[in-house]
Amino acid sequence: MARIRTIKPEAFSSESLAAVSITAERTFFGLLTQADDHGRFRDQSAVIAGLLWSLRPEHGPIEVEDDLTQLAGNELICRYEGEDGKRYLHIVTFSKHQKVNRPSGVRHPNCPYHDGGRVPLTSPLAQGGLREASVHHPAPVPELAPTPHAASMIPIAAGQDDFSAPSVQHQQEVREPAASPHGPDLGPRIMDLGSPLGGASAPATPQTATAQKLVAEYAAACGKRPPEKVLGHVGREISKLLHEGIDPDHIRAGVDRMRLKSLYPSLLPSLVNEAMNPPQASAGARRAPQPYTNPVDAEAAYGGQL
Repeated sequence: MARIRTIKPEAFSSESLAAVSITAERTFFGLLTQADDHGRFRDQSAVIAGLLWSLRPEHGPIEVEDDLTQLAGNELICRYEGEDGKRYLHIVTFSKHQKVNRPSGVRHPNCPYHDGGRVPLTSPLAQGGLREASVHHPAPVPELAPTPHAASMIPIAAGQDDFSAPSVQHQQEVREPAASPHGPDLGPRIMDLGSPLGGASAPATPQTATAQKLVAEYAAACGKRPPEKVLGHVGREISKLLHEGIDPDHIRAGVDRMRLKSLYPSLLPSLVNEAMNPPQASAGARRAPQPYTNPVDAEAAYGGQL
């Protein structure tokens, strides 16, 4: 059931909305009227097209899917899968701009990214950014009692406010005692338990490839920027392939084949499969055809049938 919602004047000067097409902006405003009192709705392009674009037949499910892709890419909506296996979307700033008197109960599953603390793959936070809600403080190291051989030991200060990416685990640090009185005094040193001999820490985990990043690579490789509908179609196909767990390198190879041959984005799965499973050479090499020549002794060759 559609509901009465509020659109603030600031919406028309929003930089996020200005980054999407006019149709995507209209779809966004329409979703405000269709979402439940918590800003959630079923992620079904055909249903949304029927509710919001019924009198505009030229803007069907494919075009609405492009709208949703743009809105998700600019973090205006968040698309997720519920525990029931169905697809849902969540208007990210719904609770900030909509004041609902006596909201109804929960009709759709919570958004695992904004209601559960996880970071969506399409979000810049998932590309190595910082999220205050996921800060982990290192555990304080108790102060060590001084000994004759460690008189210059300095305890590690507790309560450090270091920010880290959500997937990075802090390594505890311990102080190594100062050098022996019989040797040169090198002062206290910090030993890193995660690297040999107190060396530099292991390199950070490489960033996870996302559909948005791969589409950006595809657009950059083109001589001129492809139309928005083409980019949206490519993004949907890449998202499906990533969801299947296919190696991003194979997807890149398929996208390169598609770009070089100017093929339709729907053929991308076949091109990725070609990159994953290249054609195998046959066991027996095929002999090249030989030109026909008349036999020297025609009577012997044809047995007197001429």
